[in-house]
Amino acid sequence: MRAPIGRTLIAAAAVAAALVMSGCSASQDEAPKVAGDDGTGGGKPQDDAAIKQSWVSCMHAQGQTQVLIDKEGDIAVPASGTGTGSAPVGGYDAAAKLCDGKNPGIHQVQEKNNKKFVDMARAFVACGRKNGYPDLPDPDPKDGILVFTGQSFDAAKWDAVQPACGKLPMPGYRIGQ
Repeated sequence: MRAPIGRTLIAAAAVAAALVMSGCSASQDEAPKVAGDDGTGGGKPQDDAAIKQSWVSCMHAQGQTQVLIDKEGDIAVPASGTGTGSAPVGGYDAAAKLCDGKNPGIHQVQEKNNKKFVDMARAFVACGRKNGYPDLPDPDPKDGILVFTGQSFDAAKWDAVQPACGKLPMPGYRIGQ
């Protein structure tokens, strides 16, 4: 004897619902820690601006006074080799490592900012390529910095694109060997 179709559909629906519910059960996996979480569950996430200010203050205490917070609230670190005279001074990497340890949320803040910097750098590069610097390098996908070799940087082309692209935020760049 065959079961009526209605009962079969109800039974199938009940089994499907049970499978779906078992897949959605509460997991005991630990959520990733965020800035301000000391592991006790009582910490509150810190404000990004407070994390940035704390990190910059730490860098200043380490002698890295060229590291600043710009008017948009972003950390500005002049790239080395730009000839600006304000590039990081000796011991930058050691100071950054020390301050990263004292401000554990800085990595999350930087990751958020890096996407913004990469997008801004890509817009600048597209403009530069369209306006006379066709071999302008792609920005680093992690931080948006343009990396030139000593031979690939063309100061005349760089200056020539500034009138057309100068209204866009200029990416950081580094001139290597």
